[in-house]
Amino acid sequence: MSDAAHGVHGKPPTPEQRWARFKQSPFLPATVLVLIISAAAGLFAGSYTYSMADPAPRSIPTAVVGQYEAQQGREFLDGMERALDASVQVHTYDTLGEARAAVEEQEVFAILDVREERRAVTLDVSGASGASVAEVLAEAAVAVGRQTGVAVTVRDIKPLQEGDPRGLAIFYISLAAVIIGFVGSIQMSVHARELNPLERIGFTVAYALLGGFAIAAAADWLLGALDLPFVESWLILALTMVTSGMVFTMFNTLIGRWAMLPTWGLMVLLGNPSSGGAVSWPLLPSVLGAIGRWLPPAASVNAQHTAVYFADHQHAFPFLVLTGWLVVSCAVFLTWSHRHPGGRERQAAHAAS
Repeated sequence: MSDAAHGVHGKPPTPEQRWARFKQSPFLPATVLVLIISAAAGLFAGSYTYSMADPAPRSIPTAVVGQYEAQQGREFLDGMERALDASVQVHTYDTLGEARAAVEEQEVFAILDVREERRAVTLDVSGASGASVAEVLAEAAVAVGRQTGVAVTVRDIKPLQEGDPRGLAIFYISLAAVIIGFVGSIQMSVHARELNPLERIGFTVAYALLGGFAIAAAADWLLGALDLPFVESWLILALTMVTSGMVFTMFNTLIGRWAMLPTWGLMVLLGNPSSGGAVSWPLLPSVLGAIGRWLPPAASVNAQHTAVYFADHQHAFPFLVLTGWLVVSCAVFLTWSHRHPGGRERQAAHAAS
């Protein structure tokens, strides 16, 4: 071999050649992952801090009965708005019974009963409707009562269960269902990638049913944190898990290996902080409160919350949200399943010799 040839091979690679080699190596996706994970860590902390670290009331639906149009009632309501630095959405009712029915329907968070002749106000809060809102309202009412010279009595007419004094257990079990739901789908894609589309959906339903049962059993039977309506709570958790798993599968079908990004963003960065589970929606930033109700985490929390505390007043909306996401995710997956990085070829039957 000539010296000239050795000279050619001895040249250092050009920047273009180095970039081409880097793109073909495992270092490119690893570098991208380092950057994505770092950004996700900051976004994760920021989204939860923004929504939960310093909750402030924006607009609180409150039932009002009694002599609320008298001077004392107007002064007290004005004082409440100043103390809360927010609007008290007044819903007027003729009787206390009608107002309590509105609490059961989760239309209002408290009842203000004004009695002009006694210069007294009774504030009935509902801890089960939102512990954070009840606490804020109670503190503000006592302070306003001192300022206006009105005797204030605060009662909790719908308290939380003893095993869950802060009202966070429902958020935690719903969070577990959401995260384990899509983590299970990720693991299915890694360790059972040869499953065909209907098989994958079937096994997703299977782990959702078993996982939902395990979560409900741990919260109720093992820890005693919540006294659940077991079958209903179990099925809500299972529906949440299968929906979360199929949302990841949908994104995996559409964009392949980067499916974790939109799944994490939708379900964790946006969905969980805006679910109203840790901080009730009147204390959330208004945009989060409006968007969150249309996402699976909030739907799961709302359905579970109503099942536990307002059993006779369950609403269809959270189930429609969960079912809608599930149906769309399954439809996308089945329609474009040829793009999903998994499955196996159907083998033709062997011809007879």
